[in-house]
Amino acid sequence: MARGKLVVFEGAEGAGKSTQIRLLGERMKARGVPNVTFREPGGTQVGDAVRSIVLAQEGEIAPAAEALLFIASRAELIARQVRPALDAGSVVILDRFFLSTYAYQIAGRGLPEAGIRAANQLATAGVIPDMTILLDISASEGMTRAAQRGGRDRVEKAGDEFHQRVNEAFSSFTDAEWQRTHPECGRIVRIDGVGSEQQVAASIDVALAPMLGITPVTDNRVAS
Repeated sequence: MARGKLVVFEGAEGAGKSTQIRLLGERMKARGVPNVTFREPGGTQVGDAVRSIVLAQEGEIAPAAEALLFIASRAELIARQVRPALDAGSVVILDRFFLSTYAYQIAGRGLPEAGIRAANQLATAGVIPDMTILLDISASEGMTRAAQRGGRDRVEKAGDEFHQRVNEAFSSFTDAEWQRTHPECGRIVRIDGVGSEQQVAASIDVALAPMLGITPVTDNRVAS
């Protein structure tokens, strides 16, 4: 059986990842393509426990502890869910992965890259995304969207300067030299996150079509 594909969605707060992941999963199902969706942190008992801690609405966590909690959740998700699904031939759609750790913990919190990178590689044990869709929006637009959702979590409340650093980091990840020196992150494709849900979905389909062997969405319709 052919190995499945790992498609990761990344972006700053309010980029629209959850919406586009849901829409992609629906399109894959309509096309008869086996797929599963997971989010970080989460997807396992350990991951759900970590999520309740790190994304609580109140409280402080030391930056290193926060990073290690995220990475522990990732290790469990890869071992329990992602790798078995890939081995079974499914398309795995993942909400956040490596790039979020680089953006939030290294750029945002100021943690050293070498240690975080080594821990990430230990957690993922060689699993590399086949493609990462990076939804790009400005920090101000993203935080406006996040505020409109309501119920902001601890990370969303981190402050404008923090989120500006995170946003700038995400914008740098599509640089060819950055990708060359970070091969564990796989191929990264920037998608403009500003536009209607259908416009963004169509751009995502165009990016994924060659890899997944699908016909891209046209005229806001799901292709079969």
